[in-house]
Amino acid sequence: MRDFIKSTRFKVLLAFLAFLVGIMVYAVTKGGYSVSGASFINTVTKPFRTASNSISAKMERTVDKLENADKYYEENERLKKQIGELNAQLTDYDAIKAEVEELRKFVTIKENNEDYQLSQPCKVLSYVTNDPFKSFTIDKGSADGILVNCPVVTAEGLVGITVEVSKHLSTVRTILSPDLSVAAVASSSNADQGIIEGNVLSSESGQTKLIHVPKKNKLKRGDLMITAGSSGLFPKDYPIGTILDIGYDSNGLSVCADINPCVDVSRLTSVIVITDFSGKKEDEEDED
Repeated sequence: MRDFIKSTRFKVLLAFLAFLVGIMVYAVTKGGYSVSGASFINTVTKPFRTASNSISAKMERTVDKLENADKYYEENERLKKQIGELNAQLTDYDAIKAEVEELRKFVTIKENNEDYQLSQPCKVLSYVTNDPFKSFTIDKGSADGILVNCPVVTAEGLVGITVEVSKHLSTVRTILSPDLSVAAVASSSNADQGIIEGNVLSSESGQTKLIHVPKKNKLKRGDLMITAGSSGLFPKDYPIGTILDIGYDSNGLSVCADINPCVDVSRLTSVIVITDFSGKKEDEEDED
């Protein structure tokens, strides 16, 4: 007994009892009323019960996770599958949206040019490697009614012309190329004419050139150049590009201009091929 009284546990117990008595005295003196045993015990043990409840809740959650691990795994896999299906639907939606946009452009060209015979929208498969003039390949060919020297366009303007055609593929030369010459006229006056023909320096900035323009002209910056239709290769009055700057050829005998194409040929995803048009038919009949 003496050993217990001298022990640390006895001192801790005595301190705890003194603490309880102190709380009871404080409650009586400050509240002006007596405290029942049950109320006193509830007050004293409330922090311990709160901590116990918190620990118990955590233990229940842990046990629940362990007992239902398979169920939660299956639920997680089901949700992952649903997310994958929704992503696939979103991809399909984007593809359908893009296809609708291409068909809208197709309809726009047809509505504005009833005499045109058009291919279906052609997907740009790839650009020709190391070609500074941005030639590219499309996924349509002779099986789709496309021949060599068919104009290639978008709803915004002229892109170029087909130069190589197989059954299901075609290569397109763009208006940035010096190997493609297009007779052009200013839409504002329909009189000032020249030749659209690219070069290496212009193509580096995505531009082309207007050359062989007579010195006496009314061209100005911002004028839209359109196809003249005189060669029979291109339909008449199709947009090509706008004038950025006007100057003189190196020989000083004629005027030239920098042209900003209506179509950025370096960023194409799809185009339309004009397989036939009224002016072309007339030229062919004249040749016959």
